[in-house]
Amino acid sequence: MSELDPGELLPSERMQTQALEGDVTQIHRGHQYADPGDTFTIEDTTFEVTDITERTLGDLTDEDAQAEGMDDLEGYRNLLERAHDNFEWDDDSEIVRHQFEQQ
Repeated sequence: MSELDPGELLPSERMQTQALEGDVTQIHRGHQYADPGDTFTIEDTTFEVTDITERTLGDLTDEDAQAEGMDDLEGYRNLLERAHDNFEWDDDSEIVRHQFEQQ
């Protein structure tokens, strides 16, 4: 188990605030940034990574988008396109889901 910098897993202040509020309970990233059992702390609140799952963009659902603080998958897709230069949604692109919970 390791203690992570929260910005490494949750790259925006918005997402960190949403995690504190319980609105963000997972994040998909292009690579694995943590292992189950790793922890990170935001404003004196500790979170534990509970699951790591390899997936593809095509696997994502509205429920996944909502667990990342978005209204739906279309909003999530639009966010990715705005946040990453030259991003193209490809259902076969491999991603890693990091699920976590407050301790």
